[in-house]
Amino acid sequence: MDPKTEFTHFVQENITGLKGDTCLQRDSIEWLRRTLTYNYSYNYSWLGRPIIQYPQDMVAIQELIWRTRPDLIIETGIAHGGSLILSASMMALLDYCEAVESGQPLDPKGPCRRVLGVDIDIRAHNREAIEAHPMAHRIDMLQGSSVAPDIVAEVYQRARGHERVLVILDSNHTHEHVLAELDAYAPLVSSGSYCVVFDTVIEDLPAGVYPDRPWDVGDNPKTAVREFLARNSDFVVDEEIESKLLITVAPGGYLRRI
Repeated sequence: MDPKTEFTHFVQENITGLKGDTCLQRDSIEWLRRTLTYNYSYNYSWLGRPIIQYPQDMVAIQELIWRTRPDLIIETGIAHGGSLILSASMMALLDYCEAVESGQPLDPKGPCRRVLGVDIDIRAHNREAIEAHPMAHRIDMLQGSSVAPDIVAEVYQRARGHERVLVILDSNHTHEHVLAELDAYAPLVSSGSYCVVFDTVIEDLPAGVYPDRPWDVGDNPKTAVREFLARNSDFVVDEEIESKLLITVAPGGYLRRI
């Protein structure tokens, strides 16, 4: 067995072991629950912009982008813009690496992979910081509800001509809103690519963890995902991702189009 294959098998055995360790999985959920008290996900940034994510999910997103090589990433929920910057920086790396692989120089004025962010309220200071960032030329932003018909229509218009699309849903976390987002944007996901639904972990946490929010156990992204999957056979949960991450805010939320 060659070293590359041997290492791949080694990693797969690790992931299989984690998938079967229910005690460790419970410990991971408890650890995550306790970190919520300290707003743990607010502690990180990507290329200078705050990114409200856990590091494990940040790593998972870069792996998915590298593996699926999208030419368009659609994200609902912008906040400080760190997630848009992460996606844009990975798109820049893809363009650079493909230019190197092809032996052709990268044209800085040519077409490039893009990121489209949607948020109901893009605050002025965040928009200004995102537009001033070196990755800004790869990012487009739309302000409005991600499930409003005019916004959905605009997203579809901008997605025209793109062959490989990846979608990340991270805005309003109520069942109704997330299900509407899934119905609207999942059809844009290309075969083999992903629709990532964040904060499905709400369903696995004790009720009342978010007393000032409209979502809770029984009304959250995971319940929306379950209803969506019950009537959409072209998406499956990639259980391997959450097994290897162990700590993730998106258990059952990494959806692969088959």
